[in-house]
Amino acid sequence: MTDARRPATPPGEEAAALEGQSGQSGQPAPEPPAGGRLSPDVRSWFSPFAASRLSACCHGGAKMAVLAYSLGKREINQYFTIKNAKLLSLAAVFLLTVLHSLSRHYGGGDTCEWLLSSGKFLGEGVWQPYGCMMHRYKSTEAKDCLHQKRVAFVGDSRIRQLFYSYVKLINADVKEEGNKHENIPFEDRSSSLKVDFLWYAEVNNSMKDQLMSWTEKTAMKPDIIVVGAATWSIKLHNGSSETLHQYKANLTAVAYVLQRLAESSDVFWVLQDPVYEDLLSDNRKMITNQQIDWYNEAALSTLSSAERSADLRVKILRASRLAAQETMSESLDGLHLTESTRDVGTMVLMNSVCNKILKPIDGSCCHPPPPATTVQLLTACFFLAAIGGFLALNVLCSERHRRGKHMADVESGEDRKPAGANAAATLKVPFHAVCKLGLIMAYFYLCDRANVFMKEQKFYTHSTFFIPLIYIVVLGVFYNENSKETKLLNREQTDEWKGWMQLVILIYHISGASAFIPVYMHVRVLVAAYLFQTGYGHFSFFWLKGDFGLYRVCQVLFRLNFLVVVLCLVMNRSYQFYYFVPLVTFWFAVIYVTLAMWPQILQKKANASGIWHLGVMLKLLALLLFICFLMYSQGAFESIFSVWPISKLFELQGSVHEWWFRWKLDRFAVIHGMLFAFVYLLLQKCQVLSEGKGEPLFSNKVSNCLLFVSVVSFLTYSIWASSCRNKTECNELHPYISVVQILAFVLIRNIPGYARSVYSSFFAWFGKISLELFICQYHIWLAADTKGILVLIPGNPMLNIVVSTFIFVCVAHEISQITNDLAQVAIPKESPALLKRMLITAVFFMAVLVLSMRERPGH
Repeated sequence: MTDARRPATPPGEEAAALEGQSGQSGQPAPEPPAGGRLSPDVRSWFSPFAASRLSACCHGGAKMAVLAYSLGKREINQYFTIKNAKLLSLAAVFLLTVLHSLSRHYGGGDTCEWLLSSGKFLGEGVWQPYGCMMHRYKSTEAKDCLHQKRVAFVGDSRIRQLFYSYVKLINADVKEEGNKHENIPFEDRSSSLKVDFLWYAEVNNSMKDQLMSWTEKTAMKPDIIVVGAATWSIKLHNGSSETLHQYKANLTAVAYVLQRLAESSDVFWVLQDPVYEDLLSDNRKMITNQQIDWYNEAALSTLSSAERSADLRVKILRASRLAAQETMSESLDGLHLTESTRDVGTMVLMNSVCNKILKPIDGSCCHPPPPATTVQLLTACFFLAAIGGFLALNVLCSERHRRGKHMADVESGEDRKPAGANAAATLKVPFHAVCKLGLIMAYFYLCDRANVFMKEQKFYTHSTFFIPLIYIVVLGVFYNENSKETKLLNREQTDEWKGWMQLVILIYHISGASAFIPVYMHVRVLVAAYLFQTGYGHFSFFWLKGDFGLYRVCQVLFRLNFLVVVLCLVMNRSYQFYYFVPLVTFWFAVIYVTLAMWPQILQKKANASGIWHLGVMLKLLALLLFICFLMYSQGAFESIFSVWPISKLFELQGSVHEWWFRWKLDRFAVIHGMLFAFVYLLLQKCQVLSEGKGEPLFSNKVSNCLLFVSVVSFLTYSIWASSCRNKTECNELHPYISVVQILAFVLIRNIPGYARSVYSSFFAWFGKISLELFICQYHIWLAADTKGILVLIPGNPMLNIVVSTFIFVCVAHEISQITNDLAQVAIPKESPALLKRMLITAVFFMAVLVLSMRERPGH
């Protein structure tokens, strides 16, 4: 892995980026001097050479446009430095945390109340409660939650509709048939579940007697009671005011019984949905929305006056009324609910009751935060101890500096530092990095494990994916620079490649674009391209350098896995949950073993005898056969990765199925990258390529031919991916043909000399922190382990995305620097010290595994 402090790398090594070497130069450009003087970059434009370049390429107004463009870009860079951005993001995090905490404490931050009382349609029947995520329950989940329970729906025809929607969730074959004004029983014997509809069209003594019977005969009492009625009272009594007063009086008597039932059951009062008056029949014209509002107000005032405590009260279901306000125009008769409204009511009821039982990760409404595990508590103690140690070191260094400032050496006559000052200063660097990491991990925990910030579900539309895509393309083009070197896949170009791919993947994740198969298939190619770079970069490094030492291996593994290991401890997630890191770690190990095993074949050895090139091809062939063996022997694959303790790395929820799926999806991408690197370095050694500035990679005729074939291949793959209708079938072909689009892109990007001479510094900057961006998105940009979206600014989606993205990028960049700083300390170059660290690390991981085995993993 390279960074700003290391010497330049040979061609190809720089492409090994995503194996954890996030570039990590990460330092902002030097700021221009104060006083309004031009920065060196700007002054360079007025040098004779720059002036000649400007004259050669532009004329008249075009010269002024180019100059204004460059000056404007440098003016932006002058003020918007990464240091200032991080300070601003820190202030924003502190302010938002305080505001959300106060809002939760004083402003009614109950997600159950949000679920029941507020929300909106995102589109296509998708309901979004305010500030939390609503899980979409399936039949098996509903039966699991409601096992051996009794549910009762009490009310009129609208409640009957809700009843049918509820039982259809459990058994989709249920038909809405039978006498509409009678009780309707339902039983699911497989789960010992009983759901009954009881016809009580009015709030009267009959309803009260039925409810009272449940308080007296506790064996018959339902676990869930859903009640609502009003429209029949309006209809039968022609909307008279006397009936409204009687309704309120009757409801007062019923409310007392409902409160008693709420002591041991979940009791819901359903507010009356609006009607669409233009569609009402003549005998229902008196049921106006004004009448319904009066009856709802009477119900709210009566039930609220009867409330005792938050845990022993009747829950008011308002959400279905809000949904009906948007859909009643689609009602068949103006009175009864549409399918989408009924579905909202059913899912709200299920989430209100079942989220606290089943705890679905994408159901944050009515979902209490999980208790901290022993590992999480110990991790928190470690970070607190590190902060205490850092503060103590600061006090110690300050005290020694004060007492021994400029102590004179008697023999030399020179000033000397106090004894132990260097050791303390050395310790401050790792302690400072760990302290910063601890504060960042606290933010991670608050975002995705504590009920401090809000979460909302994703909803895909073409605009949510393609509009941000256009924005980043414009920014990428705006920030273009001349490349320092023009070799194929040079470091700047591979950073740019990783950067724009990572940004596309981020937009893909936050927009929920996996629902759109053409986008899904193209993003699959981007993941394959990352692995292609892994194979290309590592092969190039080992082939050219021949460095198979333990120090190099530990460096790569540390930079790859450090953040993920910390998140596994802090967020209580398995290693395989962050699937990409296990994937590239596995393939790095495979590449290393393939090239390090006897006979080790390096470029120097191959230059001496061409027969060694055949040896490399045989090694790659052996690797291909190994991949095919695992592919066609799923049993052998699962038996290998199910052996403890390897299983702890590759299992997710006790199964290696997810690892099997991820592995086989891009199983050939790495070997494609290795083969490409071998062919490229061989052609480069034979001086077949022209990699000078502005020169095409091959002769004009060959270059034009290859460009044409590449463009056609690229478009052909895109057309095929856009025609996919089934993910499963397309995923079967993907491992074999994804390389077509990858190679087509590489050739299109590198054959023209002018294309190799420029790169986007905007994309390259993100490419240097691409690994951190990919991992951090799980918890501080997305939410609920990527199932939803983190909401820092409620009520304003656009501003929320801007603020959360700003903080997210700053955090990712800071973590990349922390990882680099700790790598310098954690990975010593001396072999004895390195072996000692490895032993300590092994003991640490064994202890964590033993502790985690005693507790049920969170995922």
